[in-house]
Amino acid sequence: MGRLQAFSERHWRRIGCAAGLLAAALAASGCSSGLGSADSSPFGGGVFNMFSGGSAAAPATAIAGPQFDDNDCPVADIRAGASTLAVATPQVQQPTANDVRYQLSFNRLARQCIAAGGALTIKLGVQGRAVLGPAGSPGPVSVPLRYAVVQEGIEPKTIATKFKRISVDIPPGQGNVPFEDVDDSMNFPIPPLADLQSYVIYVGFDDAGDKAEKKPPAKKPAAKSAQRKK
Repeated sequence: MGRLQAFSERHWRRIGCAAGLLAAALAASGCSSGLGSADSSPFGGGVFNMFSGGSAAAPATAIAGPQFDDNDCPVADIRAGASTLAVATPQVQQPTANDVRYQLSFNRLARQCIAAGGALTIKLGVQGRAVLGPAGSPGPVSVPLRYAVVQEGIEPKTIATKFKRISVDIPPGQGNVPFEDVDDSMNFPIPPLADLQSYVIYVGFDDAGDKAEKKPPAKKPAAKSAQRKK
């Protein structure tokens, strides 16, 4: 079995319950429970199983130069300042804790590298939780996720990035629900292994991600075929 085919527990990065406007609610919901193993996870091992199955994870392949293996895969981390997201009532200019509709936080994340044909594909899995706030109500919750691969250094360089929104539904009578996502759309040419050591895979909430996405340039009005003769 290939190194990447068996996606073991050590690939998961456990994330402690983050402090925030709803810290007490998160603690009451058992945010830190069930993180010891995939079987005891409140998520039912959904994301974990998607990584562990042989059909979902291809082994790394040989590349020019040194053999690429799991130890070469960049580490995954939560972007500073983007580990939680509190969404307040839109009409409130300066929201307080009582104006929070729901708060999002991460519990676990995982990463996997798949090397093939001179390109590296990053497969990323996240698990988190949505907690209703005082101003919230049952129903769909939008989770804005930003994934990025960054080459850290004096001048950090973004190698690949992906923004997406997923939806999770909080049913009546339930104050919090888990969410999960797996993404394997980040792909880039394999750099020299010396450079790859400075790469970091970041995950974070990005509520402004829709606006930050590059929009196609506006089409310029068609030039006049010929100017009017004087």
